[in-house]
Amino acid sequence: MSTSRRSNSMDSTRAPSITSASQNHAPITPSGLREAHTLSHSPDRERVKETRDGNGFGDNTALSSSNPSPLTYPTYPETDPAAEDDDLDGDAHRFGGLNRVVGEATSLLRKPFEFVTNAAHTGPCNHGTFSPRVESRTGSARSSNEFSLGGSLPRTGSEMGGGSSNRIGSLLEGIGMKNGSGTGKKKMSTTQYLAERHGVKNTTTMYVTYYIPFFAWIQQYKWIHLRGDLVAALTMASFYLPMALSYASNLAHVPPINGLYSFVFNPLIYAILGSCPQMVVGPEAAGSLLVGSVVRSSIDNSDTPEFDDLMHARVAGVVTGMAGAVIFIAGLTRLGFLDSVLSRPFLRGFISAIGFVIVVDQLIPELGLADLAEKVGGVSHGSSIDKIGFLISNADKASGITAAVAGVSFLIIMAFRESKKRLQPRYPAVAYIPDRFCVVVLSAILTWQLRWDRYGLEILGEVKSSSGSTFPFHWPFQVEHMKHVREAMGTSFLIALLGFFESSVAAKSLGGGGKDGIQGIALSPNRELVALGVANLVGGCFSALPAFGGYGRSKVNASTGGKTPMSSIFLSLITIICVMYLLPAFYFLPKAVLSSMITVVAWSLIEEAPHDIAFFIRIQGYTELGLMAIIFFATIFYSLTLGIAIGVGLSLLSVIKHSTRPRIQILGRIPGTNKFENAEDNPDKLEFIEGCLIVKIPEPLTFANTGDLKNRLRRLELYGTTGAHPALPRVRSEEHNKNVIFDIHGVTGLDGSGTQVLEEIVRGYRERGVRVIFSRGPTEGSPIYELFRRSGILDICGGKDHFVANVGEALRLTEVEQGDEYSYGSLAGNEGGG
Repeated sequence: MSTSRRSNSMDSTRAPSITSASQNHAPITPSGLREAHTLSHSPDRERVKETRDGNGFGDNTALSSSNPSPLTYPTYPETDPAAEDDDLDGDAHRFGGLNRVVGEATSLLRKPFEFVTNAAHTGPCNHGTFSPRVESRTGSARSSNEFSLGGSLPRTGSEMGGGSSNRIGSLLEGIGMKNGSGTGKKKMSTTQYLAERHGVKNTTTMYVTYYIPFFAWIQQYKWIHLRGDLVAALTMASFYLPMALSYASNLAHVPPINGLYSFVFNPLIYAILGSCPQMVVGPEAAGSLLVGSVVRSSIDNSDTPEFDDLMHARVAGVVTGMAGAVIFIAGLTRLGFLDSVLSRPFLRGFISAIGFVIVVDQLIPELGLADLAEKVGGVSHGSSIDKIGFLISNADKASGITAAVAGVSFLIIMAFRESKKRLQPRYPAVAYIPDRFCVVVLSAILTWQLRWDRYGLEILGEVKSSSGSTFPFHWPFQVEHMKHVREAMGTSFLIALLGFFESSVAAKSLGGGGKDGIQGIALSPNRELVALGVANLVGGCFSALPAFGGYGRSKVNASTGGKTPMSSIFLSLITIICVMYLLPAFYFLPKAVLSSMITVVAWSLIEEAPHDIAFFIRIQGYTELGLMAIIFFATIFYSLTLGIAIGVGLSLLSVIKHSTRPRIQILGRIPGTNKFENAEDNPDKLEFIEGCLIVKIPEPLTFANTGDLKNRLRRLELYGTTGAHPALPRVRSEEHNKNVIFDIHGVTGLDGSGTQVLEEIVRGYRERGVRVIFSRGPTEGSPIYELFRRSGILDICGGKDHFVANVGEALRLTEVEQGDEYSYGSLAGNEGGG
């Protein structure tokens, strides 16, 4: 039947509106993708109307946008949902007898029910696929919460028809602080409801054991865990207590005992608050080197005397305390995603640069040139390139015995390290061999017996606290330390980020405590931040080095029998005993041995870089390689500070760039199906709908990503893609943009700025005579839907009838003749006149 005949047949029943007549969007010649026809009433519409008032739709009854269509989405059916579901199949056979006028059959309209009755899956739909489907009706058995939340959640007064009693109640509901019914009864949270429903009485204990995991794992502790935890603690002490002395003396430039303080307080506090049972916290090479950079900077600025160990220790305490404060506040404010701020190329480039800097730094004491470097001046504070030049020019002045002790120690430790790596899968017991402890003990005994210190070998000497007290307490955030606080602000922030990132990697790799370990402690990034923050705040009060979870140290703990946080407590107790009674045993320990141990750690930081470089070359990730190279060379040629600034700056710029770029897509239909995909991916394999621009918004709309939304939409209108340069003249006909369909299933969040931009976009389209339809929109009554309503978007685009279930219904709505437009013309006319 022709288009004109259909228009004439409808003139006797409905008079088209003036606006609608002047803005005829229906094609004169029907496209091959859909047909031009008068939209007839579906069985669903007939059945719902009969249920509501006992009468069917009369031929002379016009639909109004004020009456929500059951085919639109979102909607809340006013009838019994179960009854509707039961009647659906029974009414389906009447479709063939409907008074449907069809002039050209297409696959899009041949099966009009598949858009309505065929759900992609049961239950609520939270994904953003390119195949729009309608979800089960709200309130029906298909969308019940019985299986997902243990029963239907209690409904508020507004949901039951009570509504809010005043404007304040409506305001609170609008901002998410719903107060239930007008009686003022507080709405029950999901957690409270589930606890009450399933008989959980002691909710206070539940929260205490969650936020202080010590009370959760101590109840599960068994005697069978004691042996493994104790052996693991002894093994770690033999490995890492000498390392702590090395980090403090050679990297952080503070008294060696301050490195031991990091193993006194931090593991103990983490065992109480941490959520990873097998992770062990302690000082790391990167953090210690950054502390040393702050100490050296304070010396250069004449804020601290060069040989004042007490002030050096207090500066280290300020840096540690600030790093702890940063991540503690981040944990309280639920910023557990902070470890994702720094990109992988930045971390790899910076960590590799730190490894290189450490190797070069340690070559000076390993060759016995430390005293000469102090006399020359400027070497210790220079860049790595300056130190390499110093080493080359003074190689003939190196101490033979110092170089020999350092070289032999390095080779022995590396040989044991590689042997363990290869043998441990077949012989797990090799993990118990304390190779570094043996090297330390043997070198100290040989130095003591052979008196190598008299031949030029520098020894550690007396290890004691710079203040005279065994565990000196000093609050780091004092007024006289403000100059150090300002100087250490950026470095402390980076130490916090690097430490939390490494802790996150270690915690995720270790997971729980294994089958025979601690069960029921869920890993939480926010609780990890709080635990690490409190540990470093306490450590800063005793001038300890920053301590975080290390993957290598935690792996040693797990492989040597540590199953519970008790191994960390044992490590703290062993360190306390060492500080109180065993410090004299370190007197003859050669500094060259400590330097060689640090060099092994630095080697481990560098050795992973070739793998990452090869990976990025294979995938042609030249941007990532460039970022790695920039950070690496800036660090070794200039300073750690410049490397930090460039790396953090580029990472933040990358995050901002990705978060502010709209990811809108133009959709096309897969031929022979009712599925829609991104047309820019396969433009030659998809069909485009005549007169329609189908735009998918797959992300929340906020102030960050809506700034350029208008320009991106304009490019889609002009070129059909967002990748074209704006200098290109229009290549897409304006006739293709008469109907704009927004698929907003991915808009799971919307703020005020995003709402304002969207309202301006919709109003601009309507003023140009473009019809706007939203598909797969938010549920009626939801916060996003209320933003649409209050901002006027709902009325501007044509009312509820222009919020449909899927793209298929939106396309059928665009084919409505000018005389059968659901009062669209009158709504558009009102909007235009206002």
